[in-house]
Amino acid sequence: MEKRYLDPEFLARLSHLDIKARLVVEGFLTGLHTSPYKGFSQEFADYRQYMPGDEPKRIDWKVYARSDRFYIKEYQEETNLRAYILLDKSGSMGYGRKLSKLEYSKYLCASLAYLLFKQRDSVGIVTFDNKIREIIPPSSKKINFMRILERIENAAPGGETALSDVLSEFARKVKKRGLLILVSDMLDDLEAMVRSLRSFRYRKHEILVFQILDPDEYNFPFEESAVFFDLEDKSELVIQPGLLRKSYRQKFHKFLNGFQSRLFESYIDYELLLTSTSYDKALFAYLQKRSRLR
Repeated sequence: MEKRYLDPEFLARLSHLDIKARLVVEGFLTGLHTSPYKGFSQEFADYRQYMPGDEPKRIDWKVYARSDRFYIKEYQEETNLRAYILLDKSGSMGYGRKLSKLEYSKYLCASLAYLLFKQRDSVGIVTFDNKIREIIPPSSKKINFMRILERIENAAPGGETALSDVLSEFARKVKKRGLLILVSDMLDDLEAMVRSLRSFRYRKHEILVFQILDPDEYNFPFEESAVFFDLEDKSELVIQPGLLRKSYRQKFHKFLNGFQSRLFESYIDYELLLTSTSYDKALFAYLQKRSRLR
């Protein structure tokens, strides 16, 4: 299973790249990440004088015995990045003449999970359609990585898309800020999606959105009259593509451009990937672009 989704040659190249989560930790995410916030881990940082409101148990009594002054120890917290990969497995993700959007997304998610584990970051996964179906909390343990690959392997196209509802449900489960990687075709109500994603930004989460589309959806190349079947609500519609192509392209690209610009305004990272583009080349190019944000 691991070899199926993780090409060794590609992973060797990925090991030299990092995802830069600007709002979660400072600097590149290599190994453990030193947080700028003071915490209660085991790494000693410095002493400071006791202040009203500090917990008495934090007073260093040995220092008091030597100096007759109250000092407390401060510790510098070393934290891993906490990342969630959100994988859309709604019915529309099952579309694809050669490689379905879901299958493409599986390879992408497995590669991202590997990269995060390689950096010793904690990563979990959420699979969803019109609601959350499975969730594995973030962990940097190898067993967790294998469980994530298992969930990716078993993900199958499900029900209708309800992304804003899923994000609202997920927001109630996430207590600590982190990195959210959303992998979906994003074929849902634009305003509702943007509003839900912005709510995470307000809580200081870093968000990466990978919109996965089939070239047919992007270009609408169909020529002959045909019955079009909705993979989610199972409805059917007879269409003459030649009469609709121009209008379809205009409206669909307007939707894409509007979505991208709204996310840009909210400082949400966005990348459009077509399944006709090799996922390893697409991801490698994207990570190189992010590495230049230094």
